[in-house]
Amino acid sequence: MSTKEKFQLTFGVFLAASLFGHAQSPAATPPDAIQSYLQPLTINHTIAGAVTLVADKDHIVYLKATGYRDLGAKDPMLANELFWIASTSKPMTASALMMLVDEGKVSLDDPVEKYLPEFKGQMVGPRHPDAVQKDQGGAEPKQPVQLVAASHPIRVREILSHTSGLPFRSAAQPAALDLLPLKDAVRSYAAEPLLFQPGTDYDYSNEGLNTAARIIEVVSGLPYERFMQERLFDPLGMKDTTFWPSTAQISRIAKTYKLDATTKDLKEVSISQLTYPLDDRVHRYPMPAGGLFSTASDVSIFCQMLLNGGTFQGKRILSKAAIHEMTSQQNSGFGGHSYGLGLSLDKGSFGHGGAFKNAMEIDPATGRILVFMVQQDGPWGTADGDAIVATLKQLADKLIVSAASTTPASQPH
Repeated sequence: MSTKEKFQLTFGVFLAASLFGHAQSPAATPPDAIQSYLQPLTINHTIAGAVTLVADKDHIVYLKATGYRDLGAKDPMLANELFWIASTSKPMTASALMMLVDEGKVSLDDPVEKYLPEFKGQMVGPRHPDAVQKDQGGAEPKQPVQLVAASHPIRVREILSHTSGLPFRSAAQPAALDLLPLKDAVRSYAAEPLLFQPGTDYDYSNEGLNTAARIIEVVSGLPYERFMQERLFDPLGMKDTTFWPSTAQISRIAKTYKLDATTKDLKEVSISQLTYPLDDRVHRYPMPAGGLFSTASDVSIFCQMLLNGGTFQGKRILSKAAIHEMTSQQNSGFGGHSYGLGLSLDKGSFGHGGAFKNAMEIDPATGRILVFMVQQDGPWGTADGDAIVATLKQLADKLIVSAASTTPASQPH
C-alpha cells in the first residue's frame, strides 16, 4: 500500500469517527464543518494545506490549519505559518496612502504629476491586440501605434481603482517583481503610454498601486516600507507582516505547490515573481502591489480595522470617510468588476485575493471576516478548488451566527 493510500485510509477512519462519534455522544464537541470540508481536499491534492480564520469585529471565532506546510516532508500546517499574500498587499498600500489623504497632504482628485513630475504629458496608445501583445510578450506590433495626448492627467483616485490606464507592469520590469527600486520602477511607468484614456475603463494594474506607494515616499519623506511599518504594521501589532521575512519566519513559510500537468499531482515550486533569498535587503526591494508576507492572524487584524471603521482596539488608523471611499465603487463598473480604492467589492462585502489563491473577505452586514491562506500557483489541483472560498464564506457565516449567541471562542486581539 502506498503512503498516499495509507494516509487516505487513516483519514477515512478519522473522518468517520469524527462525524459519527460526535453524533452519538451528547457531551462531544460539535463537528468542525470547515475541517470536514477542507480535509478531503488535502486527500485528493486539491490543496496541500491551508489556514482558515473566521473573525468578527472584535474576536477571532475560528483559527485552524489543514493539511501540510511541506507535503514532501509531511510537516503539518500550523496556524501561525507565513504565506506570500501577493495582491492582498494592495489594500494595505492603499490604506497607507489614505492616511495622507486624512491628513490633508494628498487629495484623491489631485493629478499624480503634482507629486511625481515624470508623469507630465502622458500619452495614450490604442488598445488593440498588437499593442497588448507588445506589452506582455515583447513582440513588435504589426502596425505603428498612434499615440494621442491623455484627456486629463491621471489622478490619485484612478491609480487606486485601476482606472488610470496604467498597464499591469512595464516593459522595463524584470521577470521578478522585486528587483527595481520603487523610484526607478515608477519612472519606467511614466515613460510608457497608457492603455486607454484615464477614467474611461478598468484594467487591473500593479503599476497603479506601486505609483501610489511612490507618492507616499515623496509626500511623507520616508521610504515606503518604513512608512508601512511605522504607520500601519506597528500600530496594529502586525508582527509577522513583512517584505523581508527573517530566518525564523522563513522556516514558517508554507511551501508553494503547482499542479503537474503530466502526473496531475501537486509539485513544489518556488515563488517565481520574487527573488531569493527572501531576507536579502540589498538586492530585493519592496513591491507595494504584491510583495508582502503575512499570517492569517495578522491579516485578520487589518480586516478588523477596516470593519471597525478605521479603528483597532481604540486606536484610530483611518477615518470613517477614508473607509467609505475605499469601500465605495470607484471604477464605474468598467470591465464587469466592482472595485473601490485598493479593495474588490461584491454585493456589499469587500476584500482582496492574491496570486496564490489566498483571500480575505469582509461582510459588514453580518460582521464576518474570512481569511483563507494557501500557496497554490497556477490552476487548482482539481475542479473542487474553484468553490473553496464561496463554500468557506457560507460556513463562516454560520460560525458568526453561532458565536453571536455564545461566548466568543477566543480572546480579542
